[in-house]
Amino acid sequence: MKTRNFFFELPESLIAQEPLERGKDRLMLLERSSGKREHRLVADLPYLLGPGKKLLGEKPLLVFNDSRVRKARLYGLSGETGARVEFLLLKKQDEEGRRWLCMARRTKRRRPGSRYVFGSGSDSVEAVIVGLEGEFRVLQFERVLDESWLNIHGHIPLPPYIKREDNVSDSERYQTVYARETGSAAAPTAGLHFTGELLAELEKAGVESAFVTLHVGLGTFLPVRSNTVEEHRMHEEFYSIDRITAEKINSAAAEGRRICAIGTTSVRTLESAWNAETKSLSAGEGSTSIFIYPGYRFVLVDALFTNFHTPESTLLMLVSAFAGTFRRASGNERRSPSEEGGRSLIMESYNEAVETGYRFYSYGDAMLIH
Repeated sequence: MKTRNFFFELPESLIAQEPLERGKDRLMLLERSSGKREHRLVADLPYLLGPGKKLLGEKPLLVFNDSRVRKARLYGLSGETGARVEFLLLKKQDEEGRRWLCMARRTKRRRPGSRYVFGSGSDSVEAVIVGLEGEFRVLQFERVLDESWLNIHGHIPLPPYIKREDNVSDSERYQTVYARETGSAAAPTAGLHFTGELLAELEKAGVESAFVTLHVGLGTFLPVRSNTVEEHRMHEEFYSIDRITAEKINSAAAEGRRICAIGTTSVRTLESAWNAETKSLSAGEGSTSIFIYPGYRFVLVDALFTNFHTPESTLLMLVSAFAGTFRRASGNERRSPSEEGGRSLIMESYNEAVETGYRFYSYGDAMLIH
């Protein structure tokens, strides 16, 4: 399967640079079985999913990723030239938090032995590059970087397609309102649409919620550089599901209620934690490098609420795979996915989104595939 088959043209003007008020974004409804599309607002979700509505059946279960974004972008001064250098902390390489796997701007210039100073005054910290892992660098800091230091000296890691520096409002707006455990290098952006009030309205409408954790990292946002999809390899990301949450999700599945993943990271968590032997979701911690693209057979997720994704990305491939498989009307039996999957349907939907002025990517509008 060619990576270029997942390319589409997107006017730069449709790449959202600032967020709207939470819950005010547009929402495209996509029905997989018919290809029918409808245009609504995210704020309509309690009505769309409430009692008697056919969209997701009775008492659907929404599954959210409650990972919190770390202030993982650091700007340091080169010890050699004094130039300002940008790093993105991706993953701790030790338990303490002194050694970190990083991405760096102008990577080839960041050689082992190069030193940098981060922070300022008595709170400054020196670090040295001590290793190379492909295009990534391993930074060894002279002392532990804890979350309190990062909250003062770090920056919110806005994606590169947002062409501005982060500001004070991003510290709150680039987090979900239910974010709990810090560990992500990017936001689980589908959740950015939800307010506390919207979650309360959904609960009042009989819509149940559950929360899993997947710390967003390279597995989610590293681009596909291979010519064919199958050659791409995902990086591992940590996830956890507690026992009560697993029981709630397993009960919903056993009762035939629809399970709607809020975001692609929730999809990857649920599909990774599925135990084929027990035919149930397993509680606990783990790492996943699952890569979902057309031809994949979903075992648990019935609907997907997600943002509009970048061309040729693993996220676009995942939603294309999901658009190509669905439950039969007569019961829980799932249609067998084809190699094409739902790629054509997603591309048609994205073209319509472009034509009708939907806002794309992290701070953009949303889609509910059902």
